[in-house]
Amino acid sequence: MSKADLIFNGMVFETGIILIAFVILILVFLKLRKKRQKLTLYLFLIFLCMTISIIFSWLSKVLQLYSGLDYLMDDLVPDPGTLTSWILLRITEFRFTFVFLMIAIFISYVLKVNLFEKEYNKVQRIFVILYGTIGTLFIFLVFFKGELIYDLIAFLIVSAYMFMIYFPFMKSCLSASKEVEEKKYKMAFYSLMIMAISFILILICQSIDRVLIIVQDIVGYTVFYYAGWTFAIISLIGAYLGYIRPKSQE
Repeated sequence: MSKADLIFNGMVFETGIILIAFVILILVFLKLRKKRQKLTLYLFLIFLCMTISIIFSWLSKVLQLYSGLDYLMDDLVPDPGTLTSWILLRITEFRFTFVFLMIAIFISYVLKVNLFEKEYNKVQRIFVILYGTIGTLFIFLVFFKGELIYDLIAFLIVSAYMFMIYFPFMKSCLSASKEVEEKKYKMAFYSLMIMAISFILILICQSIDRVLIIVQDIVGYTVFYYAGWTFAIISLIGAYLGYIRPKSQE
């Protein structure tokens, strides 16, 4: 299968993912309008950033296939060095996707503190903000066309940030689920735990796909690529059905 065919298949797959994400976003927004709750707002913003990140991933494939710009499709064609190419290359190399993932992870940290903790840990807060800021700047500014190792580093930066926030989030959800008796509250915490696990698995799968690209010298779009975005939808659906929908009915 040619590179163009693999990219096209990825584009079609992500189109379906985006449509599902839009449906969930609309449902969450309607619930938010009906009964405004701060935690639901945080989840909505997380879902919104996640959806935008998928849209940029989809847009990268559209640009490669239909822009007619050889430097977006062929790593051997040099970067023309224009402002347009600066932006387009960062779209096709997933830099915009990573940035919105970083924002979603930071909002998840805010959600965790508001849900499980009385106040921010000052040292932890400074570290989370610094790591997120420095990581985002590196992802967006440190870019060399055709150098896949920098793509892998960007994946690992986001993966580490996600693990840093979502692993404690997952543990807090599990502990909270054991402390409550009512079934709907247990389900709410379980659903948030599934969301946390799924978010971690998104970047693990995508990082494995990137490693295989480098090690095996392939285009990509392995089973891990498809698994990654599938976990994104699992996280959104799980959080909506288990937490947002029941919460809005209280």
